Amino acid sequence: MITMILSCGKQVSAVSESNPWKKMDLIIKSIPETHFSDKTYNINDFGAVADGKTLNTAAFAKAIKACAENGGGKVLVPNGKYFTGAIHLESNVNLHLEDQAEILFSIDPKDYPIVHTSWEGTELMNYSPLVYAKNKTNVAITGKGTLNGQASSANWWVWSGGKSYGWQKGIPSQNDPSNREVLVDMAEKGIPVSERIFGDGRYLRPSFIEFFECNTVLIKDVTVINAPFWILHPLKSNNIIIDGVTVNSHGPNNDGCDPEYSQNIIIKNCTFNTGDDCIAIKAGRDADGRRVAIPSKNIIVQNCKMIDGHGGVVIGSEISAGVNNVFVENCVMDSPNLDRAIRIKTNSKRGGVIEDIFVRNLEVGTVKECVLRATMTYNVYGSQTGNFIPVVRNISLENIKVKNGGKFGVLADGYAESPVENITLKNVVIQKVDSVYSLKNVKNINFINTYINGKKVESVKN
Repeated sequence: MITMILSCGKQVSAVSESNPWKKMDLIIKSIPETHFSDKTYNINDFGAVADGKTLNTAAFAKAIKACAENGGGKVLVPNGKYFTGAIHLESNVNLHLEDQAEILFSIDPKDYPIVHTSWEGTELMNYSPLVYAKNKTNVAITGKGTLNGQASSANWWVWSGGKSYGWQKGIPSQNDPSNREVLVDMAEKGIPVSERIFGDGRYLRPSFIEFFECNTVLIKDVTVINAPFWILHPLKSNNIIIDGVTVNSHGPNNDGCDPEYSQNIIIKNCTFNTGDDCIAIKAGRDADGRRVAIPSKNIIVQNCKMIDGHGGVVIGSEISAGVNNVFVENCVMDSPNLDRAIRIKTNSKRGGVIEDIFVRNLEVGTVKECVLRATMTYNVYGSQTGNFIPVVRNISLENIKVKNGGKFGVLADGYAESPVENITLKNVVIQKVDSVYSLKNVKNINFINTYINGKKVESVKN
């Protein structure tokens, strides 16, 4: 059954009658910036050796501790190659990489102690992220150097169980019955996070950079490559600025940036070239997301470039606590390997309320599947149906130029009892696409001054 109302020139959403971009400006002004003491702690003074071979985990820890205990400042990584295990940051510390500095992270899981973290939207005790901060305030990673996770099909990536990433029958992976499935089952049964102990022998890869329950964070100018798993992961954190970062990592689940249960986030002037979604806004998986119940909101994406990836800006699929107030503007997306420009994905196991998504001023060269996809029937890891019917409403795309939109301009599907509601495309031009739209259980979709395949999209009602 297709339920839809298409109208030209008439606003149907109360949200669209106001100016949401004024709200974005207020959010930006409300986010505090980091400030650090004018003191420098050179890791070489704490025993670091820039030969790319010597394990410098202790040197990083000593420099960070000294910096924090003396009121904070800059922990300097000079030019050179520094091999290390996990780096744990402290409040008031700015980890700064010089232009030719490269941090090479160990591929030995033993170099990553068990910490409280999250994996695909479910909290657990697992390998530390490569760079980790928990319950910290005023903390940063800056400079034009490189953080290299050294992940490849010879180490972390093979754990995904993907044949294209080196997995073969007989090699253990996250998909073995005692691994990912057990974690999901623990969360559904409400087992305390402290008892969800994974790590050695469980093959769940660590995130790269994770700020967990942190406030006032800056990640600026660095390049991040070869990640084991999710790359930039603000988790239960507030007031985050990610500025001028380059992400180039084509491994499995290599999302560029995954704000999860997080609020007041600015992602600007960044380049994402990834093996999965470029930016994926998360809010917890199924029962665990409903337990935590912290929505991700007030997330702003500006002046970014998206190259390869499953989606440019994506919301979901770990989305159970909901997402609202997402603003995307002035971005360029272009790659035959980029599947979708804007995507919302949930299902009746996830549930969640996803609302107030505003996008403007995009230049899209080529996407493989569609410009906008909003689905309530996202399916991965087998059947994903349950009793938690999602809500998806108030999506606005304005001033969008697309050369090749792939299969569909808009691809949206909801439930009869909960249709995808209030989609507006205003001043959108898609030069070439196979089909204008595919809609199932969609209520109120506006095309205003929108041209697809050279023709103005006219009013349709049924």
